[in-house]
Amino acid sequence: MEIIEHYLYTKEHEWISIEDNIGTVGITDYAQSALGDITYVELPGVDKEVEQFEQLLSVESVKSASDIFSPISGKIIEVNEDLADDPSILNRYCYDKGWIVKVEISDSDETSNLLTGDEYRNYLESLDRNDGGESTEE
Repeated sequence: MEIIEHYLYTKEHEWISIEDNIGTVGITDYAQSALGDITYVELPGVDKEVEQFEQLLSVESVKSASDIFSPISGKIIEVNEDLADDPSILNRYCYDKGWIVKVEISDSDETSNLLTGDEYRNYLESLDRNDGGESTEE
């Protein structure tokens, strides 16, 4: 799984890249892989105020529908309209062209509630241990 070191992450598998006071938000490689082929993205509106860890939008895939949560509080200033026409961008380019929203951050102290790249990698490894620890290969 690809993890970009200078991004911050949530345990719900969202990422945020912060430049100045703007956070670009998307889903991680782990999330897009777990979802399978993404078929629909319900984009939120520009100017919507969001709170950290509240539902930001929903995505639908061939496997299921899933909520995506905001890693930070603030106001949505831009949405990736390309996802409305081609939701599979999230599968192919989850860290660059697959960004979902840009948020003007209202409380930068909230970044302390997020995981660094190393912390997120360790979290994923703990999930793998918990999921795979009980099974045996034949």
